[in-house]
Amino acid sequence: MEPLVLDRVTPDRQAVALKAFARIADAWSLTTHQAAALADMSDSTWKRAKKLGYAGDLTRDQQLRLSALVGLYKSLELYFSTPLARDWVRLANAGPEFDGARPIDAMIAGGLPKILRVRAYVDALRGGV
Repeated sequence: MEPLVLDRVTPDRQAVALKAFARIADAWSLTTHQAAALADMSDSTWKRAKKLGYAGDLTRDQQLRLSALVGLYKSLELYFSTPLARDWVRLANAGPEFDGARPIDAMIAGGLPKILRVRAYVDALRGGV
């Protein structure tokens, strides 16, 4: 069996991913620090990365994070009404993935594995998994 090989992310795809995540960060009213932490970047790198023409390369981890966060955003928009979909990541949550914490804090603390679990959790809520 051949190992899974991901295509190299082109500069155009990277630019689209960064632009999408910047819009999500705005929609979720994230601070610069929160958005940077979710993307696994320093605050200063995130400020540069969200601008058109960013010349840096995303790591595989960063690519996966952005992809999962775009998917999470889409799932929230499909499952909840707009105000709740936009506020959900900043609200305390008693669900099994959060134990009373806000999803944003849980995802920042847990990194990519937690981001993926949160995405799967929301997908399961809406009957996707």
